[in-house]
Amino acid sequence: MRYLTDFADQAVVLPLIATVALMLGVLGWRRGALAWLVAVGCSFAAVLLFKLVFTTCGPALGPGALRSPSGHTAAAALIVGGIAVALGSDRRHAAAIALLAAVLIGATRVALGLHTAAEVVLGAALGVLGVIGFAFAAGKPPALRLRWMFVAVIAVALLLHGQHLHVEGQIRAAAFWLSFCR
Repeated sequence: MRYLTDFADQAVVLPLIATVALMLGVLGWRRGALAWLVAVGCSFAAVLLFKLVFTTCGPALGPGALRSPSGHTAAAALIVGGIAVALGSDRRHAAAIALLAAVLIGATRVALGLHTAAEVVLGAALGVLGVIGFAFAAGKPPALRLRWMFVAVIAVALLLHGQHLHVEGQIRAAAFWLSFCR
């Protein structure tokens, strides 16, 4: 379980996001690269905002049910769904593929006791919404030679797998400093 969930850690995901944006731009789809960065930024900002609010205001949906949306789940949905969009999948298919990635990583997060099912569902929703936003904003992709993007994405993922950023502590500290509900 840990091996699989480590592919969605921010230490892997953030360089992957940059790699996808860079490759889309280099391959000539600048609108897609910009839409990618905006969609990822909005999704991650939503995850962060929920984490900040739930940390200081208390869990939603009852005690212990929803304390921190799963950023790993959101990130997995975004990366996989975003690549599906770049391959030419329409919004529905890309969202379905993103949801499959979210279920896979989300299941590992629940099995490891790191998140509740509600937190994984919220993370999945934010990731899938990001994919839909990306597909909408980017429009239809041009014919691209994506082989190099795949090589780059796989190389980055394998090189950084197992690295961890440990950002939860900083998010909690920032939440208490901001004190949304106190």
